[in-house]
Amino acid sequence: MQLFRTMAAVMVVAAVAIAPASAAQREEKVVYHVTDSANAMGALGNVRNHLNASPKAKIVVVTHGPGIDFLLEDAKDKNGNPYDAVVQELSNRNVKFRVCNNTLEARKIDRKRVLPEATIVPSGVAEVARLQTQEEHAYIKP
Repeated sequence: MQLFRTMAAVMVVAAVAIAPASAAQREEKVVYHVTDSANAMGALGNVRNHLNASPKAKIVVVTHGPGIDFLLEDAKDKNGNPYDAVVQELSNRNVKFRVCNNTLEARKIDRKRVLPEATIVPSGVAEVARLQTQEEHAYIKP
């Protein structure tokens, strides 16, 4: 009986010792879901703040519907501030941007208008689901 208790205690101690190490090694991956460009500058600010607090975070911004507009050439916010400089700054910090092809086709927007920092994906909604289920990204909707 004493041997059983000793072995059980050793297994508990080993499990506790291993758990923090594996959690510390886990990569922080996040998908920001933008569906309205009226919120884009706020979302980009959230991404910047996130990276300032957690510089190694892997962040993907997925857009569809009216959310793609800030990733189009010459796009500006309601105050006339261009988005491209902020997108480029975040891209330089390894943030990935994704644009929904379904939206481009439905709105008859030429793919050439998409900023070079963004990648076109078949479906924005499917991309969000894929990142969550297959790549274990946390979901944030600013």
